[in-house]
Parts: sequence; C-alpha cells; structure tokens
Amino acid sequence: MATTSPKDKYLAVWVIFFMLGLGTLLPWNFFMTATMYFRNRLKDPLPTEVSANQTEAAGQHQSVLQTKFNNVMTLCAMLPLLLCTCLTSFLHALVPQRLRVMGSLFIIMFVFIITAVLVKVPLEPLPFFSITMVKIIIINSFGAVLQGSLFGMAGLLPASYTTPIMSGQGLAGTFAATSMICAIASGSELEDAAFGYFIVACVVIFLSILSYVLLPKLTFFQFYQERNRKQRSDDEQNAVTLMNAENKDAAADEKQQSISMMKIFQKIWILASSVCFIFTVTIGTFPAITADTRSTLADGGTWERYFVPVSCFLLFNLSDWTGRSLTAVCMWPGKDSRVLPAAILARVVFVPLFMLCNVQPRLHLPVFFHHDGFFIAFMLLFAFSNGYLASLCMCYGPKNVLPHEAETAGAIMAFFLALGLAAGAAISFLFRALV
Repeated sequence: MATTSPKDKYLAVWVIFFMLGLGTLLPWNFFMTATMYFRNRLKDPLPTEVSANQTEAAGQHQSVLQTKFNNVMTLCAMLPLLLCTCLTSFLHALVPQRLRVMGSLFIIMFVFIITAVLVKVPLEPLPFFSITMVKIIIINSFGAVLQGSLFGMAGLLPASYTTPIMSGQGLAGTFAATSMICAIASGSELEDAAFGYFIVACVVIFLSILSYVLLPKLTFFQFYQERNRKQRSDDEQNAVTLMNAENKDAAADEKQQSISMMKIFQKIWILASSVCFIFTVTIGTFPAITADTRSTLADGGTWERYFVPVSCFLLFNLSDWTGRSLTAVCMWPGKDSRVLPAAILARVVFVPLFMLCNVQPRLHLPVFFHHDGFFIAFMLLFAFSNGYLASLCMCYGPKNVLPHEAETAGAIMAFFLALGLAAGAAISFLFRALV
C-alpha cells in the first residue's frame, strides 16, 4: 500500500462531505422554518356558524397546542439529539458505518415524504400535534447518528475535511432563511410554502444518499479507510497476543476498551469543552433573545416586517457559514494556542449585548443599544465567531489523537457539540426571563 496520500481529484471527497453536511441539517432547518405552518394547523376548530367578529377573535386567540408548540418542539428535538449522539459516540464501533449513514438518510427522507403528504391531509389539531412531535424525535435522533458518523469519518481524513461538513451545515441555515424571506415576499399560502420546503428537503437528502454511494469508490477516501482498517487490525492482533500472553479474560478486555475511550477524551477534553461552550452561548441567545428584537427605525413599514428574517436569521446564517468556510484556507489560532479558549470564553459578552438591544417585551433591563446598526453589528460578529471557532475545534479534535483513534474522537466531539445545543436550549429560558 502506498505511504503517500493520493490527491483528492476535483475535490470530489470535499464536495461529498459538504453535501452530506448540508443533508444533515437542511431537513431540520426547513422544519423550523415551517413553524408558522405547523402552528396554523393547530388552531382550535371553529363551529360551522360563526359571526365575522367571532372569526376575527378566533384568529387572534391561540390554542393551548399553539402556545406550547415551540417549547415542546425544542424539548423533542434536543433530548433525542443529545441521547443519540451519546450512543453514537460509544457504540459506533458496533454498527457498520454504511448502515449508520445510509439508514439515517433513508429514514429522514421517509419522514419528510410523510410530512409533505400530510400537508394535503386534513387532521384534527391533537393528532397532528402528536404526529409532528414523533416526526421531530425521529428526525433529530437519526440526524444525531448521521452527524456523529460524519464527524467520525472526517476524523480519518486530513483536518481540513471537517470544514466541508461544518460549511454544509452552515449553508443549510442560510438556505432555510432565504426560503423564509422569499415566502414572505411572494405572499405564498402557508401550506404551499411548507409543501415546497419538505419537497426540497427530500431532494437534498436523496442527493446526499447518491453522494455517499459514490464516496467509497474514490481513491482518496479508499486510502484513508484502508489505512484505518490496517491500523485497527494491527491493534487487534497486538491485543490478542497480549491477552494470550497474560491470560486475560473478556471482562478485562472490555475494561481496556473503556480505558481507551477515557484516554481519548483526556487528549481532547479542552477542545470538546470549548465546542460545547460555543454552542451553549449561541443557542442560549439565538433565537430566544435575538428573534424578539424589534426595529427602532420603522413603524409598521416594510423594514419592520423583514427586520427579524433578514437581520436575525439571514445575517446569522450567512456569517456563520462564512466563519465555518474560512477554516478551509485559514486555521488560526493553532490547536495548542491559549488564544483559542480565550476567544471562545470572550463570546459570553454577546449575551448582555443582545439583552440590551430593543428586545420586546422586556421587564427588567433598559434598552441601551437603540439603533438597529448595533444589533446588526453584534449579530455579524456573534455568528462569524460561532462558525469559525466551532469549526476550528471540530477540525482540531480528531488530530489531537492517534490516527486509529480519530473516528472515536470525532464522535466524542459531535457528542459535546450536541451537549452544547441542549444546554443552550435549556439556559435560553433563563436568559430570556432576565431581559
């Protein structure tokens, strides 16, 4: 076997990892974008004969299911994400990579096909609510398995190959935010817009499946897979020889595997904790606080209608994507630099900065940054630092361990990313209550 890595012809492997990264988060982003559609389907049914005034009042009134939808959706998304990412970190060696990736993609695509079909099927609010939450649990469970598997695969390749996954995930949010703005501009019916979201998600997942089918046929990917297989085989042979020599039993072997997992974590704990902290700050603030910010430059005009979709969602996703993508050409500071954790800790300053913008309604804090320009500047820096620093950590993690430990390290990093998302979702309620 050649000792020199072959070239990634036409950057085919890079593009495939980008496509798989896009396929990981695009379904969930489109699902969140269609929140208005889901809430609209949860309205209390009206009696057959109602007056015009009663109809108007019913339109302003929110049902119990509507008011609880966002909180329950977050809970049903983050808990399975965290649990399944944890399971993937520890059990990835027991389930073949191909089954984890292909199985997850097919199941997510199947759920979105059902979701698209249900757009045209009338259902009572409670059954619709229950089915929607089950779909959210399934999507995030298998999305977590897919994400953990992708970062594990990327861990076997050069450090720069984690970047396309992060970049693809960043583009997913940008794509969804742009779709939301286009839907507002076109005045499309909620059902038509939602149906379009779900069909596009199905197409992207299908393209991701085709990309993954092509991946094992590429020489560049084969080289690193074979090198990892050979390293694992050598390790197993050494373990068997040592076991025979010292007459170890199966229990001792299991203990050794656990120690190995702990040793890998000890090598990357700073980077793992860093990526967790990054997403705790980010999700704790966005969108719980940022989406409630109101423009001070307009009063009922066009800019007020577009302020949150553009200044909050679109700018965040574009800047986040730019930060994630920049690591393809620049990876500073280095993995052992003290500047990296210092920069990550410094991001906590964005929490009070956003709280002091024009977030409405508010009970405790004054508005200090009145002009929309402050909010936009904070959002650009906040999102860019999130994408760039998180991508750096995810790239460096698998490179802090031995080559044959890289896949496990990548899965551990994915778990701490999910832990940060869950912690951020939990702490966001506190942050919002303090405003």
